[in-house]
Amino acid sequence: MKIAPARIHVAAAAIFDEQGRVLISRRPLHVHQGGLWEFPGGKLEPGESVANALRRELYEELGIIVQAARPLIRVVHDYADKAVLLDVWRVDAFTGTAAGNEGQVIEWAAVGALGEYRFPAANTPIIKAVSLPDRYLVTPEPGSDHSSFLRALEGALGRGVSLVQLRAKRLSAADFRTLVPAVQQLCRQADARLLLNAEAALVSELGADGVHLTSARLRGLSARPLGDEYLVGASCHTRQEVQHAGALGLDFIVVSPVQQTATHPDACLLGFDGLQQLTEQASLPVYALGGMQLADLATAFRHGAQGIAAINGLWGDPVV
Repeated sequence: MKIAPARIHVAAAAIFDEQGRVLISRRPLHVHQGGLWEFPGGKLEPGESVANALRRELYEELGIIVQAARPLIRVVHDYADKAVLLDVWRVDAFTGTAAGNEGQVIEWAAVGALGEYRFPAANTPIIKAVSLPDRYLVTPEPGSDHSSFLRALEGALGRGVSLVQLRAKRLSAADFRTLVPAVQQLCRQADARLLLNAEAALVSELGADGVHLTSARLRGLSARPLGDEYLVGASCHTRQEVQHAGALGLDFIVVSPVQQTATHPDACLLGFDGLQQLTEQASLPVYALGGMQLADLATAFRHGAQGIAAINGLWGDPVV
């Protein structure tokens, strides 16, 4: 009987500079996955924490000293000849000038250009994670006063929101088609991306950036509903849904309910421990939803999440 290889625990870093570029390095030709690009890092030593391994590896490989870092995503991947756990942290501040101290080629790449480089398969979720923000706004129902709704959205975008889900279940089809262009215009002006909580076919028709799938729509799919030029997210509540989203090659998921909300006071809550159990089953970035506020970001990071998704926590004054 073939014995599965022991899983190698690796600390890796998505290092950002002041221009928002991310540092990548090319693996030597003679090593596993040689010639491909990767995010810098290396194996943990026995008894070493991920944070300490990250600091050590980045100093040895690049000559930089980490000043500010936080968890980004954990990726479990099995190659034919090797099994890895990539513990990836986001580094936003460091001292020193990055250089290939071990003879490796390094490059500062624009996040939007990472698709032009060849990476090992295990790096695909990392590329998705570095391309996504830590906050995902789910809009409240627009109601009949679209002007008030658009003013509130403009305020949220002005506070740094850059990923928006337009959720308008109560609007007629005609009103929805009227509202989307106005929402899209505000998002474009703020360099934000807009996802529609609607049928995927409406995305290209109305010029949005992607679709957000309900858990029911997710369960009914056997393939990714849109091409890679669009973002595809989904709502998940169970391990089976999380794994199905990963198998479809979606870009991210939203897991809920983590904490109690006023609209669903009797819901069975995951809590942050339950959130972590699902993030450990995921092969793509995860947003925590349900009672989330900006103050919960650090806790969400520690439990494996990309960040938080929220309505009131990111919208400001509720729309009446």
